[in-house]
Amino acid sequence: MPKIKTNRAAAKRFKKTGSGKYIFSKSHASHILTKKTRKRKRALRQRQVLDKSNTKEIRRLLPNG
Repeated sequence: MPKIKTNRAAAKRFKKTGSGKYIFSKSHASHILTKKTRKRKRALRQRQVLDKSNTKEIRRLLPNG
């Protein structure tokens, strides 16, 4: 049997925490920032915890992570 490969796109976007949850960064924070409010830009800087319904799919994409 060949080794199970990690999905490299998912590996760049998601990181596993010590408790086993996955965190990710929000999108839309890189350009066209003048029209976005200060509150919205602050919120985009925060890392988010992946919800339970999507965790199963990410676990399949990151078998070794």
